[in-house]
Amino acid sequence: MEWPKFYDKINVPKKWVKQWEKEGIYNIKGKGKTFSIDTPPPTVSGSMHVGHAFSYAQGDFIARYHRMNGENLFYPFGTDDNGLPTERLVEKIKNVKSIKMDRKEFRELCLKVINELKEGFIQPWKDLGISCNFEDSYSTIDKNSQKTSQLSFIDLYNKGKIYYEDAPVSWCPNCQTAIAQAEFEDLEMSSFMNEIIFKVGGKEVIISTSRPELLGACVAVIVNPSDNRYRNMIGKYAKVPLFNYEVPIMADEKADPEKGTGMVMCCVWGDRTDVEWWYKHKLPIRVMINKDGTMNENAGKYKGLKIMETRKEIIEDLKKGNLLVKQIPIKHHVNVHDKCRTEIEIIKAKQWFIRILDKKEELIKLVDKIEWHPEFMKKRYEHWVQNLNWDWCISRQRHFGVPFPLWYCKKCEAIILADEKDLPVDPINDKPKKKCSCGSNGFIPEYDVMDTWATSSLTPQIALDWIDDKNEFEKNFPMSLRMQAHDIIRTWAFYTIVKAFYTHRKHPWENIMISGFVTLSGEKMSKSKGNVVDPILVMQHHGPEPLRFWAAGSKLGEDMDYSEKDLITGEKLLTKLWNASNFCIINMKGFDGKKPKKLEIMDLWLLGKLNRLIKDCTEYFEDYEYSKAKSELENFFWHTFCDNYLEIVKDRLYNEAKRGKDGKLSAQFTLYSSLLRMLKLLSPILPFITEEVYHRYFKDKEKEKSIHISQWPQSEKSFDDKKAIEAGDLLVKTLTEVRQFKAQNKRPLTAEVSITLDKKDYNLLKDVIEDFKAATRAKEIKTGKFNMVFT
Repeated sequence: MEWPKFYDKINVPKKWVKQWEKEGIYNIKGKGKTFSIDTPPPTVSGSMHVGHAFSYAQGDFIARYHRMNGENLFYPFGTDDNGLPTERLVEKIKNVKSIKMDRKEFRELCLKVINELKEGFIQPWKDLGISCNFEDSYSTIDKNSQKTSQLSFIDLYNKGKIYYEDAPVSWCPNCQTAIAQAEFEDLEMSSFMNEIIFKVGGKEVIISTSRPELLGACVAVIVNPSDNRYRNMIGKYAKVPLFNYEVPIMADEKADPEKGTGMVMCCVWGDRTDVEWWYKHKLPIRVMINKDGTMNENAGKYKGLKIMETRKEIIEDLKKGNLLVKQIPIKHHVNVHDKCRTEIEIIKAKQWFIRILDKKEELIKLVDKIEWHPEFMKKRYEHWVQNLNWDWCISRQRHFGVPFPLWYCKKCEAIILADEKDLPVDPINDKPKKKCSCGSNGFIPEYDVMDTWATSSLTPQIALDWIDDKNEFEKNFPMSLRMQAHDIIRTWAFYTIVKAFYTHRKHPWENIMISGFVTLSGEKMSKSKGNVVDPILVMQHHGPEPLRFWAAGSKLGEDMDYSEKDLITGEKLLTKLWNASNFCIINMKGFDGKKPKKLEIMDLWLLGKLNRLIKDCTEYFEDYEYSKAKSELENFFWHTFCDNYLEIVKDRLYNEAKRGKDGKLSAQFTLYSSLLRMLKLLSPILPFITEEVYHRYFKDKEKEKSIHISQWPQSEKSFDDKKAIEAGDLLVKTLTEVRQFKAQNKRPLTAEVSITLDKKDYNLLKDVIEDFKAATRAKEIKTGKFNMVFT
């Protein structure tokens, strides 16, 4: 096969992506134990971003290693298709509004758009070389996922882990849906602390608030019982300005005497503390904010205004009435919805919740059974659980999602669950198969759908087909590995652990590997900042392997700057590997593949060094330390193999008449064995070039149809020759000194020299003296005090 002068970094990968898919390489099962990977399903509403390329590549390094290690790799690919992002995408593409459409009609439209987009959406992952079992792919809105999610709901409901309650919930006025605590994002915002005059029995008191728009929702004034300024007011009533009604003054240790004036409004509901006080002190409900973020009738003349409009109007009215003492500029952290950056409000609504607050300690202890890579990421999980204040709200007021499998009896309001054999169901279109226990056959469907995470938290159960193949599921659960980024520890990792614990009393995986973020000049990438790097464009310009090479440079859990320089370094490695492979293959002409009876010392030196590299890289991949494997491999290939061994061995390859047939045969065997092993070691990180070289020379001899299903290299005891390694190390050290001597004297590497070695070194090198002389261009070698002169 003719060897091209340059490695085609763009078209060779494209060729192999098609070939691997055609031959089903990723679906070939190993004979060893199953290694199963719970892979993050990206949302079809977006496109691959550089963070995807970064973290999925890192997971793929581990997957490819385990496939070559003979294990039966189960590595499905999923897409997260249900939920608000998909709704918005469909609304944008089709120019429709979900709230103005029949739910069934809108759901069908969403599914149609997803199916149209999916193939193009997934392709960049294939182009990057992600070696998932794409034939085992799933969607979080497909029938199996809906069935799994609904069965999980029924299971937890029957176990008493789920409850339905008319209660304060976190609400996004923009998306008009309840959200869970895990969907909060913390943003620092500029605002004012407003000091407002209330009256207590005709006497003026000053109360501080950053939310004057909630004056009409005030139900109490709270002070700390130890605050001497207000102790005599506890039990009295304060008149709310502008709204002119009275509320009780109450004591609570949570009121901070150092914050503002020490006297604070309790509104229904401004924040989580207001909710706690409302529950604790059994306060009345006086909600001002509607679900769409406008004011209701409790707002009086401000009814119909948006929240910020109301704030502005109330501040103006307080000023007119001389009721605003002052405004102090502040910076404070505000919870916003992570999907749209809208400030979160708390309203009262009937919602479905999964109990988690009563199991926090058990959920923390459970993660000790999971190996965290890196270990310190476990602390993030623990801190998140420790600081949870809300049960998990799983109901959402949307069209496109997994429906709750239930109805309400019109007569007695009892909850009627769907029969498991009928799942999946849509209660709006389907009906219960039996009457209510009260005898009524009139039902009201549940219109809400489940939170996306209520389904995504079941990816192990979905991928392993929990419902239809329970025996296979039990054999493979917990899964071997979860791969994900650190920003979704609080959501995907936590919720998956919750579901596995409640349903199966197990942890969901044996290991979890956590990747970091990609930054640009130290800043997190975001579209709003305009500092986003498109990995698809990067691959079109550089090819996928430099991107993978860059991703391999980061340790797990660590954020890393996107670097064009690292991509160039990766390209240089590809060029060097291509050229070095060509050199080896040219010089293996006539080699019959058999190991010679005797190997030369420098060949044993290289093979011994490679033995150690194989041991180290195997340990690194087993421990998820792919970045260490990459560093060691890169150093070995450039310096040990190319800079030194290939230069040392050229004389034996080129001068058979002078150096003998056996010397050349030993070199050829070493080139064959070492190049093949290095290609295998590099293949998890650089899958395309290693496959190309393998097919150009090794496939017909090794017989495996792909390097990626060949056996991971093993170290061989026969290559562990300590004396050879000692002699080879000394030769390389001395060769380096000779090269430096020539460079300092501005002489070419081909310049001939006379070298004097001390006796001990000479004796160690005497068995490799011909290789040494050829590599150094030494005219003569003498013993004595170490010295070099040009001849």
